Amino acid sequence: MIISRTPYRISFFGGGTDYPAWYGKHGGAVLAATIDKYCYLTCRYLPPFFDHKIRVVYSKIENCQSIDEISHPAIREVLRFMNFDRGVEIHHDGDLPARSGMGSSSSFTVGLLHALYALRGQMPNKRKLALEGIHVEQELLKETVGSQDQVSVAYGGFNHIQFHPQGEISVTPITVSIERLRELNSHLMLVYTGIKRTASSIAGTYVQNMDDSKRQLRLMKDLVDEGMAILNSSQDLSAFGDLLHEAWQAKKSLGTEVTNSEVDKIYHEACAAGATGGKLMGAGGGGFMLLFVPPALQGKVRERLDKFLCVPFKFEFSGTQIIFFDSEQQDYSAEEKIRANQPIRASKELRKTV
Repeated sequence: MIISRTPYRISFFGGGTDYPAWYGKHGGAVLAATIDKYCYLTCRYLPPFFDHKIRVVYSKIENCQSIDEISHPAIREVLRFMNFDRGVEIHHDGDLPARSGMGSSSSFTVGLLHALYALRGQMPNKRKLALEGIHVEQELLKETVGSQDQVSVAYGGFNHIQFHPQGEISVTPITVSIERLRELNSHLMLVYTGIKRTASSIAGTYVQNMDDSKRQLRLMKDLVDEGMAILNSSQDLSAFGDLLHEAWQAKKSLGTEVTNSEVDKIYHEACAAGATGGKLMGAGGGGFMLLFVPPALQGKVRERLDKFLCVPFKFEFSGTQIIFFDSEQQDYSAEEKIRANQPIRASKELRKTV
């Protein structure tokens, strides 16, 4: 049995420039970090005593005989991609809800790849997991998603991620003091709006016409460098909040579905209570809102937004990990071949049991 743990991410600046349709021509960059909220995936080879060959447990339960029968698109395509021919059981648990802008779909995909490789006794590096996660989501699932989430959750930490026109992706950890990161962390609030949305459908409203948003996207990329400059200086962190506000204004202009009246009201109420900046996570439309609020004013913001859940968090620096590995699981591969009517020569141990 294997358990993988993959973090969710928050993106500060540069979102939108990580879509291949943009960075393939112009290059892109994001400033993003992972947090101590995780997607957990438990995988094991399924013993041959059941009527089903594949069992998948998430918000639904699926018992299937073949990969083609699986309704969950990411699980189906990852198993196909890995040419998985063994009976398998997969359980998902997450600290945060899906469709909330925290990169949960990429955490799921990368975490599942990691867990299944580990189940096979393989140890892929973070780069392989990130690139294969991008391939599964963009090429196999045909989702309108960017490339930052898969990289962020695979590597973990606080990173400057660059997307080059030739397709190369580079990851550079932000080298600032722990005290500076703690100071930034203490100024951030994560508020759940309760509005669920599908990132690919929101992004689809503006990704196809990115050339019409060149000014906004170039600004959003420039804010990455400005954000890093603030963190690497002794400048008051309030400037970071101002940049978040500027980034949110630019992002809202990308498409009509990036925001809505309810989201705008939440942001207005937060700013009236003391927030100096913020933005919706992910493609927009709902989900989580990240706010920059001086610690002394966070109580007022919570009172003003008392209808909404505020989720405390800390930065994390590990990325996707295998947190449990049981190498003693019985190997039922021979029994599975018998059940599938595939001719094999049974071992002495197997002949004793059949």
